[in-house]
Amino acid sequence: MPNRVVVSKLGGPEVLKYENYDLPKNVEENMVRINQTSIGINYIDTYHRTGIYPLPVEIPFCLGVEAAGDVIEIGDNVSNLKVGDRVAYSFSPPIGAYCEVRDFDSQRVVKLPEYISNDEAASILLQGMTVEYLFERLYKLQKDEVFLFHAAAGGVGLIASQWAKSIGAKMIGTVSTDEKASLAKKNGCEFTINYKEEDVQSNVLKLTNNEGVNVVYDGVGKDTFDISLKSLKFRGLMVSFGQSSGMVNDVNLHSTFNPKSLYYTRPTLMHYIRNSEELTECSNKLFSKIKNKEIKPNIFKKFKLSEASKAHELIQSRNSVGSIILCP
Repeated sequence: MPNRVVVSKLGGPEVLKYENYDLPKNVEENMVRINQTSIGINYIDTYHRTGIYPLPVEIPFCLGVEAAGDVIEIGDNVSNLKVGDRVAYSFSPPIGAYCEVRDFDSQRVVKLPEYISNDEAASILLQGMTVEYLFERLYKLQKDEVFLFHAAAGGVGLIASQWAKSIGAKMIGTVSTDEKASLAKKNGCEFTINYKEEDVQSNVLKLTNNEGVNVVYDGVGKDTFDISLKSLKFRGLMVSFGQSSGMVNDVNLHSTFNPKSLYYTRPTLMHYIRNSEELTECSNKLFSKIKNKEIKPNIFKKFKLSEASKAHELIQSRNSVGSIILCP
């Protein structure tokens, strides 16, 4: 019997339980059965585990939105894939990636090119496609444009640093240590600000001739919300795409955004890959960046699937610099 990790009750990393499970006897007509070799750990998994993002599922439930592996069986209506293909996915709903074998919608997986390994795919697909929609479609960054990105040495931040460099944009990245600053700069971040030792707003103003930036990408949330708003110029765009430090408190829309006529959006990747065409466009842009060596996957650490709770402790410590994956 295959194994999986489930949330036994809402709470901390200790609620994750490793258990056996049964597979359906037959694969549904539009699905593929995947022998998963690599599973991506993402911060959104902690929101699902704790209930910050409530899910319409009963407890216990299997966690995870991203994985890669080999197709071992296909449904009767599947024509775009065959047994033996290497594939990856990063899509929710449905969750359930923390397992050894899984059935998944054939229109929601991407076939992996030969130059990307399963481990690399599981470590970069969600984060890389997140950067693609943030930089290419939500707001189109321009060559030489200066912008602010929080947590520049995290998994998404390091990809963002590389992507920005590849298009000639100048990223100001916030970090918590000098080591993380060096890593972000090595990956293409133009400027870094150690938010534990330096004032972010004043440094952003120094770097932008006291104007501020057109756009801030904020995946941190509560701890950086006010800093992000103060760093924007008039009619600037606040992109709040996550909250690793916690949910932002209720705000007064008039007093918060009216003084500089600011724009605000709270996007999610799933709304930018709503169909197979958008998924293909998004993933192909990422794969092209990898093929051209403009972006390199960065696997920080691997854990066994049975050690998922340890992986969650690490990602929530904010001491990781890159991606974390589980290996069944």
